[in-house]
Amino acid sequence: MLESLDLAPRRGRPRKFGSPARAVTLTLPEDVLAALGGIDHDLSRAVVRLMQPEMAKKPHPPAELATFGRRAVIVVNPSRTLETRTGILLVPLSDGRALISFDESVSPAGLELTIQDALEDHRLTAEDARVFESIAGILKKARRAPEIDLRQHHIIVLESTRRAPHRGAVSKRRRRNA
Repeated sequence: MLESLDLAPRRGRPRKFGSPARAVTLTLPEDVLAALGGIDHDLSRAVVRLMQPEMAKKPHPPAELATFGRRAVIVVNPSRTLETRTGILLVPLSDGRALISFDESVSPAGLELTIQDALEDHRLTAEDARVFESIAGILKKARRAPEIDLRQHHIIVLESTRRAPHRGAVSKRRRRNA
């Protein structure tokens, strides 16, 4: 679970990544450097981006804060039950976790109450219960911390209006080319 909700500004340079980092020196072949530069002009970000699928295999806490500057968001292990029971939308992240989003009809206080109610349902799987408990703990600590202001922000999500073709169905383009 979460030990503290310390979002106070830190002295010095802001973190480049969401977790602690340190400088390292590498000697790499020129073609590897060029390939990394094609992924991101910042080579350290390119390396991190390449490693994210591997890091996704590492188990994460059911829910935790991803901190950037003085702000933090809750990231969770994806749970279909969490979406259906609470009305939130999980936005997938590249590391296998998800960001919680919801529209104006859901508030952080309402979400906390809905999660508490769901935790009383004994049909909730142990894995889902851990996610729900972790989120509830984070929200409760944030609500009680005098130095934390719990705010609701909107994110932009672009969603395709086209439906994915049924499996086994042949697309019009493939039929024309046959």
